[in-house]
Amino acid sequence: MDDHLLVATVAGLLAGVVNAFAGGGSFITFPALVLAGLPPVAANQTGAIALLPGSLASAWAYKDDIRAFQHASLPLIMASTLLGGGAGAVLLLFTPTRLFDLVIPWLVLIGALTFTFGKTIQARLAPAGTRLRPVPIAAYQFLLGAYGGYFGGAVGIMMMAGWTVFGLGDVRALNGMKTLMVGAARVVAVLIFALWGQVYWELALSMTVAAVAGGYVGALVTRRLTTDTLRRIIALAFFAVTAAFFYRGYA
Repeated sequence: MDDHLLVATVAGLLAGVVNAFAGGGSFITFPALVLAGLPPVAANQTGAIALLPGSLASAWAYKDDIRAFQHASLPLIMASTLLGGGAGAVLLLFTPTRLFDLVIPWLVLIGALTFTFGKTIQARLAPAGTRLRPVPIAAYQFLLGAYGGYFGGAVGIMMMAGWTVFGLGDVRALNGMKTLMVGAARVVAVLIFALWGQVYWELALSMTVAAVAGGYVGALVTRRLTTDTLRRIIALAFFAVTAAFFYRGYA
């Protein structure tokens, strides 16, 4: 097997495991594709396409748990996410590689911090129980949709942390809405990348197949290890990736 394909396959497998547990598979696929020699912007686009089938499968699995916020309809949230995902994808297409090198460490850091402290953030937001109007909810969703289309690391966790403010407290409902909206943002971004982006299709396909297998393995692993142990392992890996990208971009 070609070295690049091997890297992509292993990364896809690991990303599937991570996504099965808590999301954040792009933290695996993106640096792996950069390591394989892809330009950062192309690596991001290729990884987004590779992880899309898993996002859609998760959304389908949670279809019975999806319900709208109290003060915002599902079509409003969906439209905001789709528009945001498209805006983020277009922004990525016009981002010079050098600028992306400087921006990406900060995005990775935000994602790593959100993953690590997501439970604490949710716990602090939940007691407020603020009931917001549809416009702030839609604006928040547009921004996260744009982040999901542009990079997307830990975007699902960011969504869940913020949604507690909007009064959606049931965990199953949070997961259902999260998987649907992450998938929606990625669908729009992937369509744009496929038509106008720089996608390495052979690597994307290899990574996709491996990610599906990794998702199955991840479901088995999460039953054997404690949640705290898995969270610590993944958080350490995420911060190591963050440090590597800061070194790459600013050293």
